[in-house]
Amino acid sequence: MPCITARVIVDTKENYMSVDQRSATPPAAAAKGAGLKKIVAASMVGTVVEWYEFFLYATAATLVFGKYFFPATGNELDGIIQAFLTYAVGFVARPLGGIVFGQIGDKLGRKPTLQLTIVIIGVSTFLMGCLPGFAELGYLAPALLVFLRFIQGFALGGEWGGAVLLVAEHSPNASRGFWSSWPQAAVPVGNLLATLVLFIMSNVLSAPDFLGWGWRVAFWLSAVIVFVGYYIRTHVSEAPIFLEAKAQLEQEQAVSYGVREVIRKYPKGILQAMGLRFAENIMYYLVVSFAIVYLKSVHKYDTSSLLLALLIAHVIHFLVIPQVGRLVDSWGRKPVYLVGAISGAAWPFFAFPMFDTRNPAIIVLAVTIGLCLHAFMYAGQPALMSELFPTRMRYAGVSLGSQVTSIFAGSLAPLLATAWLKDTGSWLPTAIYLVVACAITTAAVLSLKETKGIALEDVDRADAEREGLVPAGR
Repeated sequence: MPCITARVIVDTKENYMSVDQRSATPPAAAAKGAGLKKIVAASMVGTVVEWYEFFLYATAATLVFGKYFFPATGNELDGIIQAFLTYAVGFVARPLGGIVFGQIGDKLGRKPTLQLTIVIIGVSTFLMGCLPGFAELGYLAPALLVFLRFIQGFALGGEWGGAVLLVAEHSPNASRGFWSSWPQAAVPVGNLLATLVLFIMSNVLSAPDFLGWGWRVAFWLSAVIVFVGYYIRTHVSEAPIFLEAKAQLEQEQAVSYGVREVIRKYPKGILQAMGLRFAENIMYYLVVSFAIVYLKSVHKYDTSSLLLALLIAHVIHFLVIPQVGRLVDSWGRKPVYLVGAISGAAWPFFAFPMFDTRNPAIIVLAVTIGLCLHAFMYAGQPALMSELFPTRMRYAGVSLGSQVTSIFAGSLAPLLATAWLKDTGSWLPTAIYLVVACAITTAAVLSLKETKGIALEDVDRADAEREGLVPAGR
């Protein structure tokens, strides 16, 4: 089947001509003319909305859902574990969304796919805020919660890949790490907003009112902010490199794009992307979800104080991610990622003793350090993963590599950690778990070629040469 390239454009089916030969405007220059900052802003706003809603569920699962949607057993951790099981459903749905929306995004475009995903997530999150609890519906209540969580996760599975690729494919080669780190920085902003709303509601309402209806307000607010994200995303354009690839597909009536093709042609790239994601995904949910469980169940730490600690940490995380993105462009993709993977393994061994002090400042410091170490893995992911796959299958490859991993990484991390805490009363099994995860991610990083400054057009040309569509070295 024909292969898509951007640097190599079809003149006829037998005659390929490079962009340099045609004196065409390079995609980086086109991005400047179209307003790269506008594209970054559009990607970020939508991502903030999407992750506000996803992380809102994570925080509510820890603080509310275990008590509201499940029967009491006499052990607080039982309800939390059940809530985390429904939380994990969203992660199981994400790869399916990655497959479906990856196929759509590689065929029709990043923009319409992102518009669709944001609407689906907004509707499902709003409806979560309308659900009656276990006292009213019995086991039908958690069943409906699981269904809406599945729909939410399904849509989010197609969100991340499209959002980061919209920026990465517009970015100059020399600064792709920096620019594509901004959608990553939008994730802590979404989490920050979710935490902020719950923090305000938990402070202005009594505990019974917060548990009864106060938490719902945060879910209903999604209906407002989703319109903002959707509107902004209607005013962005596709990257030139994608439009050229799409035009070639249409001219040749090719079908060599998307999920099936990327699995067949780039299985190593998918496995490498999964390895990159593994420790990063686990560490994030241990820091922002399990830390709350540990402090609340072991030390009976105040809910408002916990949310305040997360607020501070999310702000710093947001500020750090773009700066690490600069390092990705100057130091290289691999060295920066290795810093995060190796140092991340050490985090639980000093963080949990810091939690045990019950000192608010020290607790904030422990969470903040965890998120800063996480940033060394997270900031460079969009650039690194986008450079693993050619344009014709990039959306599918990036989505599969990132979302499949979430099933056995982020979805299980807080669940396993909570179960181990219940069985052993110790954080040590969780620390060992993170060490193993970081070792796997370190091995994945070492298997990669350094791609700092590479042109995505060169990735496409290598793909064309591999398919025999152009002579090697031409």
